Amino acid sequence: MSVRWPRLLTPTHLSQIIQKQKNPLKALQIFKEANKKYPNYRHNGPVYASMIDILANTNRITEMKEVIDQMKEDSCECKDSVFATAIKTYARAGLLNEAVSLFKRRSQFNCVNWTRSFNTLLNEIVKESKLEAAHRLFLESCYGWEVKSRIQSLNLLMDVLCRHKRSDLALHVFQEMDFQGCYPNRDSYRILMKALCNDGRLHEATHLLYSMFWRISQKGSGEDIVIYRTLLFALCDEGLIQEAVEILEKILRKGLKSPKSRHRIDLSPCNNAGDIEGSKNLINEALIRGGIPSLASYSAMAVDLYNEGRIVEGNRVLDEMRTKGFWPSLEIYEAKLAAFCKEGMINEAVKVIEEEMVEGTLVPAVSVYNILVKGLCDAGNSAVAVGYLKKMSKQVGCVANKETYSILVDGLCREGKFLKASRVLEEMLIKSYWPCDETYNVLIRGLCSTGKQYEAVMWLEEMISQAKLPELSVWTSLVASLCCNKADMNICCKTFEQLSSCS
Repeated sequence: MSVRWPRLLTPTHLSQIIQKQKNPLKALQIFKEANKKYPNYRHNGPVYASMIDILANTNRITEMKEVIDQMKEDSCECKDSVFATAIKTYARAGLLNEAVSLFKRRSQFNCVNWTRSFNTLLNEIVKESKLEAAHRLFLESCYGWEVKSRIQSLNLLMDVLCRHKRSDLALHVFQEMDFQGCYPNRDSYRILMKALCNDGRLHEATHLLYSMFWRISQKGSGEDIVIYRTLLFALCDEGLIQEAVEILEKILRKGLKSPKSRHRIDLSPCNNAGDIEGSKNLINEALIRGGIPSLASYSAMAVDLYNEGRIVEGNRVLDEMRTKGFWPSLEIYEAKLAAFCKEGMINEAVKVIEEEMVEGTLVPAVSVYNILVKGLCDAGNSAVAVGYLKKMSKQVGCVANKETYSILVDGLCREGKFLKASRVLEEMLIKSYWPCDETYNVLIRGLCSTGKQYEAVMWLEEMISQAKLPELSVWTSLVASLCCNKADMNICCKTFEQLSSCS
């Protein structure tokens, strides 16, 4: 498709043109032609960001690298997010060394803040369990003026150490924060508290809790409830219920700053060491009712319970917060939906959107619908899930995104409903959302298996038009289904010739 060039080209206009192209190579061609057609035109940071994002999303590594090098030569000001995108793309392709090399060349680019790309690279390195490389990168780069904050990086290091059952080393990192010129935040305490409790280091966990009282919880933040609860539950699991009750009283007094009248909570049933779950329920109730009621405390507790799959207790928190005049937030409903879907309770999940959120006068966002749609597809109800596309289109301010369509196409294909998946994919393309290679591969193979050769060839041509290469298994399926029909075989051969010319 030819491009209608304007009389005067601006970077904003060029960004809009290339973002509309479904073929990344065509977008790159337009990007390169702009400077030739308009001698006075110069690419700026946002244009480079758009082009790099397009190439990254389609895994065009070589072309992306060329554009990054061109951006360096132009010396235009660029945002840190561009490099974070490139680093993720390299890592996804198994080219972690390229990602490290790009980061080490940061001084050659006109970018004044490398905090996001630094944390992105650190995250990718620790995902590969290369702890020594992560430590070396931190020592080499965290002190530069381009990295504005180190607390996120330190939290990341603690998190990966904890996941490797090295809470002892994570504790050392935590203790070193003061010497690094930064202070632990709520995430720091949450990560370390969970790890210490999981490793049975309850003595250190208790001291960690006390340090919160004068650093993080001085104002009695309700969000700290989930950290307190982690320690209290760990003590209960070890049969140390009396110790848990004593610490709970200190939490109510010092951590949550609750009024004296709220300290008088009957915890005597907790003294039954044999009833661990009963003690946990009483502790939950004490944390909820003992502190000063706030939306933050209710939300933190409810989300934490739903994430753990403790749906009944999470529902109790919601009932309590409603009686206090607080309405659940979108975050709570997302956690509740996810918990229901994980347990296969699809009917209950539907009621959350159709009844609870309506009653609470809260409009579902696309993120909420996506959770339900995925739950329906995972439960084999993809046909019902498709119906939510219409509901979303009728709702003001709620538009189905790429994730929505990808979930639906994948779900329909898993159920063998390939023609319905084709119709959803058509709508996805109309909205200018470009599917990944695997989506096309699965759909084409499925259409071939059900004797829908014509539709399979049409999607093959669409795939080729986007400069995507089908897997060998796709060609095998297509040829096998067409070999008995000479006319269809001619179509396949013609398509293969087109692919060969594009390669």
